Amino acid sequence: MRKYYNKIDRIAGSVATLKADNVGYEEIAKVQGSWGESLAQVIRVDRDMVSLQVFAGTRGLSTGDKVHFSGSAMKFAFTDDLLGRIFTGSGEPRDGRCELTDNLVEVGGPSVNPAVRLMPNRMIPTNIPMIDVFNTLVEGQKLPIFSIPGEPYNELLARIALQAEADIIIIGGMGLKYDEYLYFKDTLESGGVMSRSIMFIHTASDPIVECIQTPDLALMVAEQFALEGKKVLVLLTDMTNFANALKEISITMEQIPSNRGYPGDLYSQLASRYEKAVVFENGGSITTISVTTMPGDDVTHPVPDNTGYITEGQFYLKNGAIDPFGSLSRLKQQVNGKTRDDHRAIMDGCIQLYSQCRETREKKAMGFEMSAWDEKLLKYGDAFESEIMSFSVNTSLFEALDKCWEILGRYFEPVETGIRSNLCDKYWPKKADS
Repeated sequence: MRKYYNKIDRIAGSVATLKADNVGYEEIAKVQGSWGESLAQVIRVDRDMVSLQVFAGTRGLSTGDKVHFSGSAMKFAFTDDLLGRIFTGSGEPRDGRCELTDNLVEVGGPSVNPAVRLMPNRMIPTNIPMIDVFNTLVEGQKLPIFSIPGEPYNELLARIALQAEADIIIIGGMGLKYDEYLYFKDTLESGGVMSRSIMFIHTASDPIVECIQTPDLALMVAEQFALEGKKVLVLLTDMTNFANALKEISITMEQIPSNRGYPGDLYSQLASRYEKAVVFENGGSITTISVTTMPGDDVTHPVPDNTGYITEGQFYLKNGAIDPFGSLSRLKQQVNGKTRDDHRAIMDGCIQLYSQCRETREKKAMGFEMSAWDEKLLKYGDAFESEIMSFSVNTSLFEALDKCWEILGRYFEPVETGIRSNLCDKYWPKKADS
């Protein structure tokens, strides 16, 4: 027999507090009143005082409304019918199609035991040279994209969704503007990958608690597909919005704030999501790429700062491109020695010359006289940015390596590149007879 509570003691923000017994942390409840009904989740239990985060917000909620506890944490249906679907951050259909109720799986469970994980060792091609050549994405990796607001990070995620080799694409959007949601939807549909994609979208106008649920739903579904042997790519944007949602709820709960007002368990909250990345022995895997926007381009901000301790490097998006000096894939050494024998040499050689180009540009800006070598570096830097670093470039790894050799051959002699002579003899472009 269902037990209803009809006395709410306190309402603050989107949190309602009442007395109840035999209630567990993260348990789902249903709140009913004259305004309608909404799901809610237990976010604190202090003896018999229970605090609920109401999904639809507390507008219209009164202290006499009914509350019923379900006895279990949030669950979501797992089925192949999920492919091609779009849901809200609470798992409700956003695409106007029917709700799925079969094979319910608990959301937000523990991460996979490290003892049954395999070391990531397979490259995921993306056809983006700044990733494939210089910071290779590895299956089972967890990588953030550090960016300032205004950079094309959503465009980068959409390109990865279209071009990366994966069986399933799952997008978790947090705090998106409505046109950003439509951009992802239209891009996946026009690119022909919507049939193997699932979207969980929380927009800026949706209840804040759904922002916290979004990555949990995305990662739960990803884990179920990975257990079936699928290679799953999870794309999350924006984890700073996720952290801000945690911050807002903790303030409502009157918790003691930590750095810049964020809750003291921010690291654990982020880690519990990132650590879902895994490679299973049966061939299934979860690879996670997430956006972390940095207010004021401040890498010491609590969200990117904590993220850097958890993840395996980062892509640093700056001036509309992946910056080669701020980006690092710590697992690239697991794979780029097995792609082509010139991969590591090109990676090092091109970046060293581009670094010298950056220094030369500073000298030129200060009015120094340019030597013939400086002029070579400047021309090389312009070509490298337009033909390799630009997001408009869409080419395979081997084609990108060949293009790097072609650019080097256009402006330098082999001895000027610092690349081993045996590789130069093998790959240096042959000049056409005049």
